[in-house]
Amino acid sequence: MDDEVIQWDTRADCDVRKILDRVADKWSLLVIALLDRRTMRFSELRRAIDGVSQRMLTVTLRQLERDGLVIRTVYPVVPPRVEYELTPLGFSLHEVIKSLVVWTEEHQREISDARTAYDERTAEEERLLQTPMAR
Repeated sequence: MDDEVIQWDTRADCDVRKILDRVADKWSLLVIALLDRRTMRFSELRRAIDGVSQRMLTVTLRQLERDGLVIRTVYPVVPPRVEYELTPLGFSLHEVIKSLVVWTEEHQREISDARTAYDERTAEEERLLQTPMAR
């Protein structure tokens, strides 16, 4: 199994890698999480996702739509009304994402402790490298 992971992970043209790159970026994860709750308009998504630009949200939604994870519905009204919702495939991906969130919540203390230990260790190593050698 490890050989298979290494194989697809190192090839830039691998479909699995391309899909993982798409669905695992921060904006896609947030969009999928929000759309799991309900259908939303573009402006609602933009307000709900702190820090996302209009352009980045547009690109993210288009890519998710292209991958079959999101449906975009345009209503023939003035002003135009566009809504986004997850497809069954998108809902199935959200189940996987929820598992990752649960794992993160269960292990956040361990990760925080590991980060603190690493930061302290590297700060000490850096301090030792900066200290002139006694002659």
